[in-house]
Amino acid sequence: MTRYDGDVLAGNWRRPLKGKIPQVPAELDLVVEDADSGFCGAVVGCDKEAVTLEDRFGRRRLFPLAPAAFLLEGKPVTLVRPAAAPRGPARSASGSIAVEGLRARVARESRIYVEGVHDAALVEKIWGHDLRVEGVVVEYLEGVDHLAAIVEEFGPSPDRRLGVLVDHLVAGSKESRIAAQITSPHVLVVGHPFVDIWAAVKPSVLRIPAWPSVPKGVPWKEGVIAALGWRMEPAEAWKRILGSVSSYADLEPELLGRVEELIDFVTNPGDSD
Repeated sequence: MTRYDGDVLAGNWRRPLKGKIPQVPAELDLVVEDADSGFCGAVVGCDKEAVTLEDRFGRRRLFPLAPAAFLLEGKPVTLVRPAAAPRGPARSASGSIAVEGLRARVARESRIYVEGVHDAALVEKIWGHDLRVEGVVVEYLEGVDHLAAIVEEFGPSPDRRLGVLVDHLVAGSKESRIAAQITSPHVLVVGHPFVDIWAAVKPSVLRIPAWPSVPKGVPWKEGVIAALGWRMEPAEAWKRILGSVSSYADLEPELLGRVEELIDFVTNPGDSD
């Protein structure tokens, strides 16, 4: 009889002499060895039934999560699926914390006006939850040519504020001249630089490199549809665009900041007093 007689792996080697085989979460990058095959690698994936290991050569193999099926630093362990990370608070499409079981607040007298139905639909899709929490109604104007008269009819006051979102509000534009006519401290007129609200959607969302340039004299929506090779009417094209938007991350920051500014203005009447 010598010190080397006998098989060192004989018997139930997976059962430690004392205590139970430890359970180890199969966290990403944990390096273990499959006890049966000797395949050694880092954890790159795990579900409720199996774990995927990747060795130093980039080879990957899938192994079942069997009891004591792996060696960690030479000792048998049972890999288990990692516990799910704790969920944070639910978020609305605008990125704000969603209010569970929301019941819409009674509408304020204050309002937000946008130029058209497409503008209203986009604002509703992204900020609809926030607006219901705050009790703010969004209405559309069908253009801003008569904005001064509309503001006068609205009758803004410290407790009845009006926010207006204008397309193509850039220096020297018709829209900028119209906006300059509004001087009430209870009205805030802001805008984005895009010719149309369509262009406030990031091109990557629609898998196009950029919004096409449309020659002067060509209706912008029809020109965009033709340049993109879309065989559809503007209403159908807008349905496609809006359907591609799911959160604030799909919109250009020039629009995001302006809408947030309007919501803050109409919901905080004491700020300008």
